[in-house]
Amino acid sequence: MTKGKQPGESVFDIERIRAIVELMEQHELTEVDLQQGDDRIKLGRGSEPVYLSPPAAAAAAPPAAAPAPAPGSAAPASSANEGTITIDAPMVGTFYSRPNPESESFVQVGQMVSPDTIVCIVEAMKVFNEIPAECSGKVVEVLVADQQAVDFGKPMFRIQPNP
Repeated sequence: MTKGKQPGESVFDIERIRAIVELMEQHELTEVDLQQGDDRIKLGRGSEPVYLSPPAAAAAAPPAAAPAPAPGSAAPASSANEGTITIDAPMVGTFYSRPNPESESFVQVGQMVSPDTIVCIVEAMKVFNEIPAECSGKVVEVLVADQQAVDFGKPMFRIQPNP
C-alpha cells in the first residue's frame, strides 16, 4: 500500500478531484499532474482539456475481449444500425451540441464529418473540451440531447462510415 492512501481509496475519487480543482482555483494554477504508483491524474484549466488516466487494472472487460471502444471506433450494432459506428464520450461531463446558445450545432444529421471535425463539447470540471469525430462518414443519428450529462463511453453520435 502506498503511503497516504487508504485501502479502497482512489486518486479518481470525485471528492478528491473537487478538492484538487478548488486548490487550483485558489492558487491560480493552470495545470496539475499527479502520479501515485500506477494511478495518474492530470487536470488543466482554461482552454486545455482534462486528462484522466485510470490504471489498467480498473478497466473491466470480459476474458479475451478487447477493451472498451475508443471514441469513433466500431461499437456493437443492432440490426437496425448495422454498419454504423459511434462516437463515444471520452469523459464524464455535460454534452453541448453547439459552441454557444446563439450558434448552430457543430454537426447535424446528414452532415459528413472527417476525423478532425469538432462534433460537440463536453464540459468537465468547468473545462470545455472540444470533441473531434476521429472517424470519417455521415452523421446518421445524434444520441444525446443538448446539455445532457454523459458518462465515459456513452455513445453520442452514430456515424455511417465512408466506404
